[in-house]
Amino acid sequence: MNVVDSSAWLAYFADELTANYFAPAIEDTAALVVPVVCLYEVSKIVRRERGEEAAFQIVAAMQQGLTIDLDANLALEAATLGLEEHLALADSIVYAVAKAYGATLWTQDTHFAGKPGVNYIANVKG
Repeated sequence: MNVVDSSAWLAYFADELTANYFAPAIEDTAALVVPVVCLYEVSKIVRRERGEEAAFQIVAAMQQGLTIDLDANLALEAATLGLEEHLALADSIVYAVAKAYGATLWTQDTHFAGKPGVNYIANVKG
């Protein structure tokens, strides 16, 4: 199972230099778990930068995976992880979803570098 965080989704859809690193996790939709907070973050950024139609298309592609809503148990686990791992709200939720589903987290966010169960690559602008 794979969880792809918002930074990785954005890199993939913008065809950044790291897009190929994230492609296997994103394109294997049968093993893809999508935290609802990633839908929010990606939709908001794409809508601002590329418009509503682009955001709609990208969110539709993201929803080919298993979308995970935030429930009370997941919220409490995210709060615990946030404190333990010094993560912000959205990152705590994404990490909690990855752990709950035994998934690998794919990211280019530096605060996840070196954490267990994380495939991290540095963001490369080019």
